[in-house]
Amino acid sequence: MSGIDAPTPAATPPTLLFVDDEPNILSALQRLFRPQGYRIFTAPGGAEALALLERENVDLIISDMRMPHMDGAQFLEQAAKRWPQTARILLTGYADLGSAVAAVNKGNIYRYLSKPWEDNDIKISVQLALEKQRLEQRVAEQNAQLKELNTGLETRVAAQTQEIRQVLSQLELTHEELKKSFVTSVRVFANLVDLREGELSGHSRRVAEHARALALRLGMNEVDAQQVLYAALLHDIGKIGLPDALIHRPYVSLSAEERARVAQHPVAGQAALLALEPLQDAALLIRHHHERYDGQGFPDALKGEAIPLGARILAVTNDFDALQRGTLVEGKQSPAQARAFLMANKEQRYDPKLVDAFVALLDELGNAPPAAATEMRLSSDNLKPGMVLARDLINSKGMLLLPRGRELSAPLITKIRAFEREEDRGYTIHVQNK
Repeated sequence: MSGIDAPTPAATPPTLLFVDDEPNILSALQRLFRPQGYRIFTAPGGAEALALLERENVDLIISDMRMPHMDGAQFLEQAAKRWPQTARILLTGYADLGSAVAAVNKGNIYRYLSKPWEDNDIKISVQLALEKQRLEQRVAEQNAQLKELNTGLETRVAAQTQEIRQVLSQLELTHEELKKSFVTSVRVFANLVDLREGELSGHSRRVAEHARALALRLGMNEVDAQQVLYAALLHDIGKIGLPDALIHRPYVSLSAEERARVAQHPVAGQAALLALEPLQDAALLIRHHHERYDGQGFPDALKGEAIPLGARILAVTNDFDALQRGTLVEGKQSPAQARAFLMANKEQRYDPKLVDAFVALLDELGNAPPAAATEMRLSSDNLKPGMVLARDLINSKGMLLLPRGRELSAPLITKIRAFEREEDRGYTIHVQNK
């Protein structure tokens, strides 16, 4: 056990504790964070770390999952009970995902990171965890101060209230920015998953558009419909580790062993999203999107209404696109043939009410009036700063360049034109008609 002090002249730096039974991991973490000016302690195991916490004030713990005598979940559970104000981050490998769930539930960790980690990712995670801790402490201190104020000190109460309102306004603004960034990140990651599929890319985006529209048609509120959208965008994330031969061949043409491998991708997809709190509901829908209405699906053989509504929506919209891609049955089907397949498999594969609603939705979309009233179609030469994208901007390879709702700035417009020159083609850009 050792300590490394690197204080800054301005203030006492935050204190970090790294816990890992591998000395090379501890050394790597020290090298990464020492230049940042943090006060750093290390411990080779959970017992030594608990003893150190009794002597030192620690702001954040980064602990390995697999350690002898006391694993990371057990250590972080004790640390959370005894020092709840200390932020906690878990390092784990893919094989430890099941144990990571226990750490999330019992240790109340801020986040878990996979080994090997990305240096920038772990540094940003530490900064965000410490900032969250600082804001919570500040709010707690202000609440304590407010409780101590005498009711006769109206001026002081008013001043404190105004300050709190300003802090809350800043937090709300930050939350909205983080929300926008989160949605964009989900879309970008979904696009990367699509690119894994080569010429079949664009599947997740098409499924997501249909799934969200169907969810809203069924009366689902906006929050739940957004989770359906996230699930649709990321429903194939569990396929990343599968070989190309299993991704591109129709499911019906696979051997029993190959089908068994493919059948694990919904579980793997859910596990990949366990650490992201905003995606917990979406992760559950991903797990069950291959369940069948008659109970013959996978991975849990759920039946009828026992299957979450969002997962039943995904089953219909996913297969509609998969039929046209040629990844569900032999040969690519036309949209009309795909609709007929859905209708023929009501009660067996799909919820009949959802199939009827989806077919009605497709009819409406096919007869929808032009979007000219709400959108404008422009070339990049006619773009101006302040315009807002009405649709995702997609390049010729199906890659998401900018998500809908993004406000255009002069630098972004310059980048769009640069992309056009690289592809030697012009884009048609849909912007909101204000």
